[in-house]
Amino acid sequence: MSINDQHIILSPDASPQEILTSGVTAAAGPVKLACSFSVEDVVIIDLIQALQLPVGIFAIDTGRLNEETYEVADALIERYRLSIDWYFPRNGAMECLLQAKGPFSFRESLENRLECCRVRKVEPLSRALAGLSGWVTGMRREQSVTRAAVAAIELDQANNGIVKINPLLNWSSGQLWEYAEAQRLPVNRLHRQGYPSIGCAPCTRAVQPGENSRAGRWWWEDPNNKECGLHRR
Repeated sequence: MSINDQHIILSPDASPQEILTSGVTAAAGPVKLACSFSVEDVVIIDLIQALQLPVGIFAIDTGRLNEETYEVADALIERYRLSIDWYFPRNGAMECLLQAKGPFSFRESLENRLECCRVRKVEPLSRALAGLSGWVTGMRREQSVTRAAVAAIELDQANNGIVKINPLLNWSSGQLWEYAEAQRLPVNRLHRQGYPSIGCAPCTRAVQPGENSRAGRWWWEDPNNKECGLHRR
C-alpha cells in the first residue's frame, strides 16, 4: 500500500475486509462509521464486528427519518450491543430555515435543497467527524454516476484530509444482498419495497424497473446533482 496526496492505493481486487483493515491502519487514530442504517452500513457493521476493528459508529438524525430506519437501529443495538453516537441539526439553524422558507423549500430549487441538506446533514457531520482520523462509508460505485470515481481508501480533503474508507466500493447489489442474507442481518423493510437507497422520508421514493439504486433520491433533480454534501469532492 502506498500513499500520495490523493489516494491510498490498494489492489483493485481488494476485499472489503482488506480495505477496512488497511484503512483503519492508515488512519492511525480514531475511526467511525457514518451509519444511515442502509443495507450497506449493516453489512459494514457486521464486518467490523467480525474483524474486531476499533471502529465506532455515529448516525445523523435529520428529523425526517422513516420509522423503519429507527427499527434497524434498535435491531443492531440489540444484536451487537452497539453504542451509537447520534447527531442532530442545530435548533437555531433549523428554526430559521423553516420560518423563512417553510417545510418543503428543498423542492423549489437545487440551491434550496442543498441548503436543507447543509442544515440537516452536513453541519452535524462536521461535528461528528471532529477529532477523527478516519471515517467509513457505505458508498458503492454501482450506486450512481456521482460515485463512479470514488477510491476504496482516499484522503478526504473536504473534511480536513482525514482518511475516508469505502470498503464496499466494488461490490454489486447482488454481492451485498448475498452477504446480508447469508448472515441474516437486520435490514430496512423499505429495501424490499423498492427503496434501494433511503434518506429523508420526503426526499426518497421507490425506484422504477431499470433505474439505478439512487434514482429514488431527489427524483426531481438531474442525476449529476444527487448528493447531499456529505461526500463532497
